[in-house]
Amino acid sequence: MARVVSTQSQSVSTQVLLATICFAMGLAIMLAVGFSAPIEAHNAAHDTRHAAAFPCH
Repeated sequence: MARVVSTQSQSVSTQVLLATICFAMGLAIMLAVGFSAPIEAHNAAHDTRHAAAFPCH
């Protein structure tokens, strides 16, 4: 029995659109949580930034 292997590729414009959406959502989450009033949410964002090796001070 023969096997058929197929691949799908996305156009460059689709890839750029998806990357832009992901970046915007990540930025929105970081800003919303990073500047939130509850100290627990702020500290979680702060620790995540340090874990990703991004300086924040």
